[in-house]
Amino acid sequence: MEPWVLVALAAAAVQTARFALQKTLKGAGLSAAGATFSRFLYAAPLALVVSAVALWVTDAALPPLTPRFWVFAIIGGLGQIVATMATVQLFSERNFAVGIAFTKTEPLLVALFSFVLLGERISSAGFAAILVGAAGVVLLSWRTGGGRLALFNRATGLGLLAGALFGLAAIGYRGATLELALDDAFLRAVLTLAAVTTFQTAAMALYLRMAAPGEMTRVVAHWRVTGLVGLTGMLGSLGWFTAFALQNAAYVRALGQIELVFSLLVSWFIFNDRSTRRELAGMALLLASIVALVLVT
Repeated sequence: MEPWVLVALAAAAVQTARFALQKTLKGAGLSAAGATFSRFLYAAPLALVVSAVALWVTDAALPPLTPRFWVFAIIGGLGQIVATMATVQLFSERNFAVGIAFTKTEPLLVALFSFVLLGERISSAGFAAILVGAAGVVLLSWRTGGGRLALFNRATGLGLLAGALFGLAAIGYRGATLELALDDAFLRAVLTLAAVTTFQTAAMALYLRMAAPGEMTRVVAHWRVTGLVGLTGMLGSLGWFTAFALQNAAYVRALGQIELVFSLLVSWFIFNDRSTRRELAGMALLLASIVALVLVT
């Protein structure tokens, strides 16, 4: 098995574990913002240490962090913050696997936004994949009570918001890494990760200080779990960046959809959730459409 495959599978598994831990924190009394803050609070120092070690091992100098770099990094960082908050809140609305499935609409939304806003062409195969994905979202959005279609319920809104903003974050992070004057892709990735997570920690701390006094104290009080959230968050991000450095991003993103399978296993065996046949069909359609889209574009 090729190294990038192992790295991508590990990243997907670690990311699933991180979301599961954040769902646990939400159930333990932390707000969605507090559970999100835990992802960055402990990840930032870890990312800084990894960056320092990487610079030392490669004997490279820290490149200039230009204003353009920070624009991309901040856009990506803010997008990820709001997307993560929406995902954690979504876990209160729907079961774990369905919540993760909604966040996986990101490639579909990015392709659709590129077509509508930028006029970028979509191939016939790509358009067909988007239609299949839309059918999957419709099945996931069908309200369980009353038998009526509810595309614009709260859960659907949170899920699509998360997917769209995770897409925006990915674009921001790619833009930031390209602004660093380094040939080593891994080094660009870890430096961007360190800069972004440090910004996110500061931004979230300021927000919680003003909007939710005492929430940071509660995050620290749950340090056994929040520390694991930070560790898995940093390892997951590092894994994705490494996989992207080793292989075409389309193949990595396609393989990364296995996170849906991991989330189903966690949902069934840890949270004792049961998805309906309709939800499973929706997830299957969504998974097929995303894999098809990233492979044909």
